[in-house]
Amino acid sequence: MTFSIHGLPVSRGIAIGRAVLVASSRIDVAHYFIEADQVAAEIVRVRNGRNAVIDELQRLQADMPPDAPPELAALLDVHLMLLQDEALVSGVKHWITDRLYNAEWALTTQLEIIARQFDEMEDEYLRERKADLEQVVERILRHMKGVASPVAPPGGGARRKLGQELLLDDTVDVPLVLVAHDLSPADMLQFKRSVFAGFVTDVGGKTSHTAIVARSMDIPAVVGARAASQLVRQDDWVIIDGDAGVVIVDPSAIILAEYGFRQRQGSLERERLSRLRHTPAVTLDGQPIELLANIEQPADAAVAVRAGAVGVGLFRSEFLFMDRAGHLPDEEAQYQAYREAVEGMQGLPVTLRTIDVGADKPLDKSHKDTHLNPALGLRAIRWSLADPAMFRTQLRAVLRAAAHGPVNLLFPMLAHVTEIRQTLAQVDLARAELDARGATYGAVQLGAMIEVPAAALIVRSFLRHFDFLSIGTNDLIQYTLAIDRVDEAVAHLYDPLHPAVLRLVADVIAAGNALGKSVCVCGETAGDVTMTRLLLGLGLRSFSMHPAQILAVKQEVLRADTRKLAAWARQVLESDDPAALLASG
Repeated sequence: MTFSIHGLPVSRGIAIGRAVLVASSRIDVAHYFIEADQVAAEIVRVRNGRNAVIDELQRLQADMPPDAPPELAALLDVHLMLLQDEALVSGVKHWITDRLYNAEWALTTQLEIIARQFDEMEDEYLRERKADLEQVVERILRHMKGVASPVAPPGGGARRKLGQELLLDDTVDVPLVLVAHDLSPADMLQFKRSVFAGFVTDVGGKTSHTAIVARSMDIPAVVGARAASQLVRQDDWVIIDGDAGVVIVDPSAIILAEYGFRQRQGSLERERLSRLRHTPAVTLDGQPIELLANIEQPADAAVAVRAGAVGVGLFRSEFLFMDRAGHLPDEEAQYQAYREAVEGMQGLPVTLRTIDVGADKPLDKSHKDTHLNPALGLRAIRWSLADPAMFRTQLRAVLRAAAHGPVNLLFPMLAHVTEIRQTLAQVDLARAELDARGATYGAVQLGAMIEVPAAALIVRSFLRHFDFLSIGTNDLIQYTLAIDRVDEAVAHLYDPLHPAVLRLVADVIAAGNALGKSVCVCGETAGDVTMTRLLLGLGLRSFSMHPAQILAVKQEVLRADTRKLAAWARQVLESDDPAALLASG
């Protein structure tokens, strides 16, 4: 019987194939007390399991194929750092030594303690790193139990073809799709080497590692599909609709034929879009449009260049600070990372955003339990200004990297003019410190993110102090509508087309244009092709998005006439139901 499972669409396209189920990420763990003379042996068991996983991940890194996405290498680094995290290691020793827990029990107990800390984090990306910790512990447990990795390329051999298979292609082997509770970066690397056409996971969000890697590989994927791994049976025929976030199980021949057609159309469309890579993004009425890339790691610069980006509109520098066992990267480490990104863009501009994390992150444990609502607490620029020495370390590294190519410096979550003055004062101090030691550094353009409604409402004050603005639509929508975008109970109210949100965005763009200063949109809205025409009509001329989305947005740009779109955009802006006008336009 045909049925569908709904999740989050995180990577476009259609995948059709037979289901290969991966064992649940939860491995059975025995719980018992040990004798005092067994403590040393239990600690050795954990250490051996951990060292085996470290060796395994390092081998995977060494053997990584040239076409593996840089996001995957970065996530393997995260897992290696977690494996060596002192909080995990010392905690496990404590439970074994003081409580006489067996090794597996001690490991899972410490996992639960650290996992609760992740749950309390405000930042969405950091919160979802709990899944990485769980996968690290699971791999240790598997080695201790002698169980193989859950993902492995399926064995060869002839397969019996069914009626549905013949609808696709009678001359090729049946494609396979992966269905799992979750997938670790190491599993994803094996996935890359295997024959799977797409995947579905029970858990995960739009910033989970599975989503990040799926987008970088351009593999159809649906995450957060809850009980998919329990509802789908081994060898079921499955359709993954990565555009809609839907998984169709045991489809009828008619549904299969329809999705087979859509899949072929999608392949042709991607091939056609690839021809636009070197085409300038200019509208029909001659308006040049800047299509930039969002990146997280220095190595992503090469991906941005290959995608046809004309620069980096958002380098999320906080990724360099994550999972470092409480040790912030020093100035030299940051400088080398920023320089790598700048040089990787081959003379194209790079916009570096200063660290954007919350007060309850592992790097600042003193604030971990003090905020009832971390989303409104000490995060982003507030956190940076609360630690001026740390902030200037980052500023000096960015200024030094600017000697190697064009760099813009972007500050997140500003809301007060006093914050603006404090921030600019710190930049001046960082320059003075570099001058005092005779260090070489470059000029930078300074910009502010507009992601708090207060900032949008006093945007003209911002424009007096900054060279450019960048609208972070993800947070702007969240704060304007008082919606926690990761809370499933209210997620349906998260609306980029809410009239209040659109008016704030329109006002910021208009204010920037009036003063001849650049305004960019760098949130998810920038890469949403259904929003491209509206943003163009509102006067936006700079978009920053995931590299995989650039060509699709460029196609919309090439088809657009901004003179005609301006009047229509005003109608959308004044409507009580913008979504209806957007659909009909």
